[in-house]
Amino acid sequence: MQVRVAARVGLVLLVGLAYVLASHWLMTQTEASAWNVVGVLSPMLVIVGLGAWRSGHNGVALCVVLALAALCVQAMLDIRVTSHALYLLQHAGINFFLALFFGSTLRPGRTSIITSVAQRVHGKDLPPAHFAYTRQVTKAWTIFFLVIVAISLVLFFGFSFDTWAIFANLVTPIATGAMFIGEYSLRYRLHPEFARSTVADAINAYMNNGKPAAPSKVPQ
Repeated sequence: MQVRVAARVGLVLLVGLAYVLASHWLMTQTEASAWNVVGVLSPMLVIVGLGAWRSGHNGVALCVVLALAALCVQAMLDIRVTSHALYLLQHAGINFFLALFFGSTLRPGRTSIITSVAQRVHGKDLPPAHFAYTRQVTKAWTIFFLVIVAISLVLFFGFSFDTWAIFANLVTPIATGAMFIGEYSLRYRLHPEFARSTVADAINAYMNNGKPAAPSKVPQ
């Protein structure tokens, strides 16, 4: 079981790396084309759209379909986008759609995305404190993604491209990793009674289409 989980996590990482490398190649090594925008942004939009549809967030899924249609229209009209603007669209677009997706799950009557993931890992019968905490974590991630978008836009339009690139390519992934680690540490500091689990557990449970996975044992 652990080998299978590790294989799935490894597959996700490899696909992510392949997407980053392919995007960079399209932006820097191929002839400028309006279809480059479609090639760079479509995989991200498809993933977000499928995740939204699978989770029952049809409004977000519809927005993704409209965005994909708009991308195809701009390509058919041969509207060119500069490589710098394409980088901005990719970086700000990913974080904006993540904020939209996470935020849409916070509407009244909805189950927040982090709560949903926790239910898939630990089962439906979560204690009330876990429901409240996972909803707050969803809010925190929504705000995080919006802040990333805001900083990205300010740096892109107000500073040099090199400054923006450092933020997009170095600071953003480091900040995202720090967010994961910080939340994980805070979770068990505030709620030591919560069952221990890892990111691998969450990925495994999600890919099992909601079937709860046995949480990994983490040393106390």
